[in-house]
Amino acid sequence: KETIIFSGAHIYHDCKIGKNNIIHSGAIIGADGFGFAPDNNTNYSKISQIGNVITGDNVEIGANTTIDRARMDRTVIKKGTKIDNQVQIAHNVQVGEDCLIAAQTGIAGSSSLENHVVLAGQVGVAGHIVIGAGCILTAKSGIAKNLTTGGVYSGRHAIPHANHMRELATQRKLPEMAREL
Repeated sequence: KETIIFSGAHIYHDCKIGKNNIIHSGAIIGADGFGFAPDNNTNYSKISQIGNVITGDNVEIGANTTIDRARMDRTVIKKGTKIDNQVQIAHNVQVGEDCLIAAQTGIAGSSSLENHVVLAGQVGVAGHIVIGAGCILTAKSGIAKNLTTGGVYSGRHAIPHANHMRELATQRKLPEMAREL
């Protein structure tokens, strides 16, 4: 109801779209996730993706964003979440309420974002990760472990932002420190 789906968006079978959604051109909702199993150690066999995608109310999905269907259950984008252009959300991901996900972010399979999480541009989230409520990940952060509720994180292996800033400041001083040594 009252959802706008722009031309060129694709919504696959069995997906459920909430009220007042905006789905921009080129978005793909419900494509197969990246599921393959090794076969004889030299080939890979496709694993059927038989789940679906469910979006809550007031969700916006940007142009050329892909949200993969779940392997067996569901990929969920809860109410109020806003997803920018060119975002990849893999199979079985759970995105909480009122999250913001900026461009070129990739969230690997079976990860979970709790409510009010912000992922700035080009954030990468490894599979099976939980990001706690209210966490903010700065641009180009890489998340390889669970993050607690709240806090601002940054860096290739995301750490608390203040620690990252201290590391960067120290790195700039390394040539001077080396001369002194």
